[in-house]
Amino acid sequence: MKEAVEKALEKIPVPGEKRNIIEAGFLKEVREENNELSILLEMPHTYEKYRQALIPTIQDSIKRDAQYTHTIKVEIDITKANKSTTPGGISRVKHVIAVASGKGGVGKSTVSVNLALSLARLGYSVGLLDADVFGPSIPKMLGAEKERPLMQKTETAEYILPIEKHGIKMLSIGFFVKDSDALAWRGPMAGNVLKQLIQDADWGELDVMVIDMPPGTSDIQLTLAQTIDISGAVMVSTPQDVALIDVKKGINFFQKDKIEVPILGIVENMAWFTPAELPNNKYYIFGKGGAKDLADELDIPFLGEIPLVQSIRENGDAGQPSALQEDKIVGNIFLEIARKIADKTLSK
Repeated sequence: MKEAVEKALEKIPVPGEKRNIIEAGFLKEVREENNELSILLEMPHTYEKYRQALIPTIQDSIKRDAQYTHTIKVEIDITKANKSTTPGGISRVKHVIAVASGKGGVGKSTVSVNLALSLARLGYSVGLLDADVFGPSIPKMLGAEKERPLMQKTETAEYILPIEKHGIKMLSIGFFVKDSDALAWRGPMAGNVLKQLIQDADWGELDVMVIDMPPGTSDIQLTLAQTIDISGAVMVSTPQDVALIDVKKGINFFQKDKIEVPILGIVENMAWFTPAELPNNKYYIFGKGGAKDLADELDIPFLGEIPLVQSIRENGDAGQPSALQEDKIVGNIFLEIARKIADKTLSK
């Protein structure tokens, strides 16, 4: 039966190309069992938009040319962007770490930026992708809001060149829109923009890419999880119960079938407040130890506590994040969190 299937598929061209599906090497398995024919194809991520249209085309071709009258099941797996052999994109990025939260306002972007800079301090080559398309803040936090990425043409394609700042490469939708613009995009449109920042940018060879995910568990998170092979997710929360409820939902999202991203741990942000005039006092404004208790409950690592400190906000607004302040207490907290993540993920 396999030979008849191959002959049928030889008549189906790869979308936009002269070669056919067999010549491209997309056919991976043909299996017949209990009057059901199962066909498995594997295609690079650049062909994902053709997947749904190809399935009925393949089924019709096999019925007609292979004379198969029983059930035909076609499955098309899409190779993740960082597993592709196509030059450019993130094909040379070794690890991808998603920084996520169940809700906004918990300091996810602050953790993303400082984590990326701390990993660079540890000697890793680092990229940072601002995937929060509706509220991009990373250009501001890295003092790069007036910069614009350049384009580079090759013989086969044109790529966006990430901006380099403080020793890391970075891209954000914020570089392509005005600060005052409100982005009224539906999920698929936002997802396509993110795919461009991943696939149509030449990130080069990196040890790790940190992705500042949008809050919640919407289409955008699903698009990223399906497009990229993510090494692990770092969850960010404040200690308060409202934030922890949403973090549980975020963890559940990453653990779903066909997503299955390991949870590297939880970071508790705004853990306590210490006023400058009372340096020995800690005030637990949002509750005490909630994220650590949740980590213990779910049996996942607790990565550390970040205090509610005015300098974190000031440094971010000034484009000089706390992780750059090597002799400061907060900078060392971020460095220790980065070291835990690196030991768990980047050493593999």
